[in-house]
Amino acid sequence: MKHRLNNRRKFVTTILAMVALASACSEPIIIGSSADTIDDQGITTATESQDSTTSTTASTVVVANEIVWTSCKGVPLGKSECGELSVPFNYDDPSIGSFTLFLTRKPAADQANKIGSMLVNPGGPGFGGSSVAENAELYFSSELLDRFDIIGWDPRGTGKSTPAIDCIDQYDEYFGIDSTPESPEEKQAIIDASQKFNDQCVKNSGEILPYISTQATARDMDSIRRALGEEKITYFGFSYGSELGATWVTMFPETVRAAVLDGASDPNATSLDQGLAQAKGFEMQLDAFLAACSKRQSCAFYSKGKSAEALDKLLIDIDAKPLVVSADRTPVTQGVMYTALAEAMYSDFAWPALESALADAVKGKGAGLLRLYDSYLQRKSDGSYGNELEAFLAISCLDDPGPLSVDAVDAQVQIFEKAAKRFGSSFAYGYSCALWPVAQAPRITVTGKGAGPIIVIGTTGDAATPIESSRNAAKALEQGIFLTVNADQHTGYGVNRCIVDEVDRYLVDLIVPKTGKVCK
Repeated sequence: MKHRLNNRRKFVTTILAMVALASACSEPIIIGSSADTIDDQGITTATESQDSTTSTTASTVVVANEIVWTSCKGVPLGKSECGELSVPFNYDDPSIGSFTLFLTRKPAADQANKIGSMLVNPGGPGFGGSSVAENAELYFSSELLDRFDIIGWDPRGTGKSTPAIDCIDQYDEYFGIDSTPESPEEKQAIIDASQKFNDQCVKNSGEILPYISTQATARDMDSIRRALGEEKITYFGFSYGSELGATWVTMFPETVRAAVLDGASDPNATSLDQGLAQAKGFEMQLDAFLAACSKRQSCAFYSKGKSAEALDKLLIDIDAKPLVVSADRTPVTQGVMYTALAEAMYSDFAWPALESALADAVKGKGAGLLRLYDSYLQRKSDGSYGNELEAFLAISCLDDPGPLSVDAVDAQVQIFEKAAKRFGSSFAYGYSCALWPVAQAPRITVTGKGAGPIIVIGTTGDAATPIESSRNAAKALEQGIFLTVNADQHTGYGVNRCIVDEVDRYLVDLIVPKTGKVCK
C-alpha cells in the first residue's frame, strides 16, 4: 500500500482478511443495515429509513475533556505535538472503564490563515493515525499543511492508545500455515490455529474486545472534535479510514465541514459481496502483473513469455514442497506465497521485488517471498511485530464476522474459487471470525444524509478496494462526489497533480468538483 506526493514511502492503509486466520467474509470495511436499536455498548444504529441522522440523540452525551498538547518525545521542538483524551468503553455507562486515546498534532504552518483541524486515519482497521500527523508532509500537500492542524489519533484498542489489543507475540505459527487446505488434516490445522488465536485474544485483551467497533471509534471522533472546541471539522481517511469516515458522516452529519474518503469499499454491501469484490480485485491486478511481465524480456520472471503458466506451476510446487529459508522461520508455504503476492498487488512499485522473488523461488530460494510476507504482516527488523494485525482481526470480527460457523465458511469456498481462480481459496478459508467469542456490533446503513458533499476517490488499478466498490461508496452517500485516478495502486491522492488540486480546492475553499472527473 503506497501513498505520498513525491518520493513514495510505504504506509499501510488496509490489511486484507486473506491470510490463513482471516475469513474472507470478515473484510473489515463493511457496514450494513439494521433496525434502530441501542446495543449494550451504547451505540445507536440508524433506522433503514434514516430518519435519525445522528446517534447522539438517543444516548448519553459525554462531554469530552480538553486535550493538553505537549512536545512529543524524541521529536524536534515544533515538529509535532502529542496529547491524550479519555473516552469511555461504553458511552452510555462510563463507569465500565475508559480508553486513553493517543493523539498527535502537526500545527498548520500558516496559523494566521488556519481553517481549523483535519482529522486523519490511514486505515486498517488496527493501524494508528498518530504517525500520519507526525509525518504529515509525507502524505499531504503543502497547501493542506499550511491551512490545517493535521490531527491523527490511534483509535481505541490500537497503537499507543491504551488499553490496546495484544493477542500474540509471534505470527508464523498462525499465519505461516497452508491457507488452501487439500486434506481434512490441513483444514483442521487452520481451525485449531484460529481457535488458539482467539483464545489468546480473550486471555490478553478480553476486557476491551466488545468495545472496539468502528461505530465506537466514530463516536470517539466526535469526542475529539468537541475536545478541540470546533463546531465542524474536516476529515481525510484512506482505505478503511474511508469506511470509518462514512460511518462518522452518517452518525454526526451536522459536524462535518468537509470529508475525503480515498480508496473506499461499498459500505452497504454484504460481507460476501465485499469479499468477492476484493478477491476479484487482487486477481485482476495479479493478471495485470503477469501480462506485463510476459511482454518484457527484462522481467526477472519472464518465463519465455509465459509468466502466468510459470506462476501456476510454482504455486503447485510450493504447495507440495514448501521452501525452507531458515530453521527459525516458517517455510514458504502456499499460504505464505499468497500473502507475498497480495503484498505486491497494492502498488506496481512493488512489482520488481515480486519479479525477483518469484524467479528465486523457481530456483528453490524463498527469501524474497518471505520478505514480502513479512512486509505484509509488518514484521520488524528485530523479528517482533506490532499489534496491527491482531487489532485488525478483533475489530473486523466485531464489525462484521461474516459466516458464523466452520460449515458456513466452507459453503462459500466454491463461490470464491469461481470468482478468483488463484486468490479465491486463500480468501475463502479462515475461521477466526466464525469462531470469534464476541457478538457482532450493530450495523448502520451508511447514507451521509445531511453531511453535504463528500469526495470519494477510486483508483483504476486498486486491488484492495476495487474501483467499482469505491463508486458504490459514493452512490451510497447523499452527496457523494466520485473522482477516478488512473493508477495501479491502492488509494489515489498524491498520484498526480490533478487529484491533488481537486481535493485541495475542496478541502480549503469548499469548491466541490464535478462528480465523475477522471485524473490521468
